[in-house]
Amino acid sequence: MEAGERTAGSRKRIAIACQGGGSHTAFTAGVLKRLLRAEELKGYEVVGLSGTSGGAVCALLAWHHLQGGNGAGAAEALDAFWRDNSATAPHEQVINQWTVWAGNLQNVITTPTISPYYNVFSEIGLGEFRRMLERRVDFERLEVQPEGSHPVLIVGAVDVLTGEFRAFDSRRDKISAEMILASAAIPTLFRSVRLDDGGTYWDGLFSQNPPVRELTEAGPDEIWVIQINPKETETEPRTVAEIADRRNELSGNLSLHQELGFIEKIDRMLEEGSLTRGGKYKQIVVRVIELSRARLSRSLGTASKLNRDPRFIEDLMSHGEAQAEEFLTALAFEEAWRSRDLDSMAGFFAEDAEITSLEPFPSYGTYRGKREIRRFVSEHLAKEIRVDPTKKQVAQNRVAWTVRVLGGDEPSDLLEGVAEAEFRGRKIKALRLYAEG
Repeated sequence: MEAGERTAGSRKRIAIACQGGGSHTAFTAGVLKRLLRAEELKGYEVVGLSGTSGGAVCALLAWHHLQGGNGAGAAEALDAFWRDNSATAPHEQVINQWTVWAGNLQNVITTPTISPYYNVFSEIGLGEFRRMLERRVDFERLEVQPEGSHPVLIVGAVDVLTGEFRAFDSRRDKISAEMILASAAIPTLFRSVRLDDGGTYWDGLFSQNPPVRELTEAGPDEIWVIQINPKETETEPRTVAEIADRRNELSGNLSLHQELGFIEKIDRMLEEGSLTRGGKYKQIVVRVIELSRARLSRSLGTASKLNRDPRFIEDLMSHGEAQAEEFLTALAFEEAWRSRDLDSMAGFFAEDAEITSLEPFPSYGTYRGKREIRRFVSEHLAKEIRVDPTKKQVAQNRVAWTVRVLGGDEPSDLLEGVAEAEFRGRKIKALRLYAEG
């Protein structure tokens, strides 16, 4: 996290990291579509994008258009790619149904698998994947980016022979279709991809999903992570397929959690004064936009990561756009909260909103109606409680911030808790304040 403070009046610098997860990555495309078209994003500068597997595809398309400042073009390219990737033709629908059925069958019996090296459809599929990319990006015209230019693109893969992680960086590497294919080469579906550097690559899901540490070199003020794999699960995996899927989710999140944890640790050390501000490191706020299984009408079982049904893809993209909309509203509320703008803060609450304050927060109880909510906002939320910038903000089923409340006269009395907001449209329906853990 190299230092690089913003000048007064400059736009806030953000980097966006896109996790991969098969067809579920359509959620990532939906999030990016909404973010890149947002009026609210005019106050931000996108300085970097990273991705792995399907997340690398989404990051590539966004990066390609953002180099020319064309956020709308990026959104259109994401739409077009996922339309191409959907099983629309009759024969594709039959194959898709069979693939999903065969995947679900693994929950009942053990089914035989064929190595992609002995499956002709593997090579055909990889070739079609390449053509879909080349229809959207003219790779021949891409060059290594000049140092200091933005946004930068970082794509994650792993060398299957050496075991080394590789992050292809547009400031050092000429981004090619093969690099994106390498990042998306799921070993059970596609053969490994050999590149000119001598590497033999598999899907980056086995390394960094997505790359985050490298994004800090672009000097962002904030890193926004679009997360596909859930951190938590409500039910215990029991079938072979469920166990394998949860294992892949946990391993896919491992490097992400380690890298985000390191950033949070540096942020805390800067806040506490253990590291000097203005030196080598700077504070980076981390925000996570996560696919919410509880709020998606369709089932997201193991086999659904291979589901290319157009309606399934559309539902995931729509969910991504809705999550991004809620995320942007939460950002605006947080900005009003930080500035202690009482009128703006109170205006975010719906007519029938409810605030629930639990210990150790002040005046714990339940507050309803405009008058009670405004009083709580004025006397407590705007005065005694503030967002902790050293802990990540997470937008999933609800939007949650780690917050601090001064419980006494001494700095040592500073207490930590969670503020969790439930939104309805552009308004807060409910806000809960409670102790962390």
